[in-house]
Amino acid sequence: MLVGYARVSSSGQSLAVQQDALRAAGCEKLFAEKESGTTTDQRKALADALEFIREGDTLIVCRIDRLARSVADLETIVATIKAKGAFLKAVDQPIDTSTPAGVAFLQMLGVFAQFETAIRKDRQMEGIAKAKAEGRYKGRTPTVDVGAVRALKAEGVRPVDIAAKLGIGRASVYRALEST
Repeated sequence: MLVGYARVSSSGQSLAVQQDALRAAGCEKLFAEKESGTTTDQRKALADALEFIREGDTLIVCRIDRLARSVADLETIVATIKAKGAFLKAVDQPIDTSTPAGVAFLQMLGVFAQFETAIRKDRQMEGIAKAKAEGRYKGRTPTVDVGAVRALKAEGVRPVDIAAKLGIGRASVYRALEST
C-alpha cells in the first residue's frame, strides 16, 4: 500500500498542495498535520502513519523536509520504516529507500535539512542581536505581573502559593522577585 504523509509548520499554511501530490502519486491512505518539523514530539499524524504502515508498504512524502528537519530524527523514522519491512519515497526528490542510490540521496538531504535549520536559527539570532543593539527588540511580552508577585510576597505569601494563586510557575515567581 502507498501511504502518504503531509506536514506544514503552521496553522496558516495549507496542506492541499501536498495532499494533491500524494494522491496523484497513488497514495491510498493519507496522514496530515500542521506541526513544526524540528522535532517529532507532538506529531500525532506521523506517529499514526508509522504505526499504520506494514511490511511491503511505502510511506510517501513530497519532500524529505516534510518528514524531519534533523538527521537524528530522520534516521529514527527511516529505521522505524525499515524495521517494519516498508520503504520511504519522496515525490519531488529522488529518494527511494528500496535502492542504494535512494538511501544515499536521503542521507544527503537529511544533512542539508538539518544545516538549513541551523542556518535559519543563526540568522534569527543575528537579527535579534542587531535589533537589541538598535533598541528595537523588546523581547516577548511579559506574561507575569511582577507587581502582583511582589505585592503578594510583601504580604508574606510563600512563592509556591504565589505561583498557584497567579497561575504561573514557581521559577517565574523567583525571577520576578529577583528582577529590579
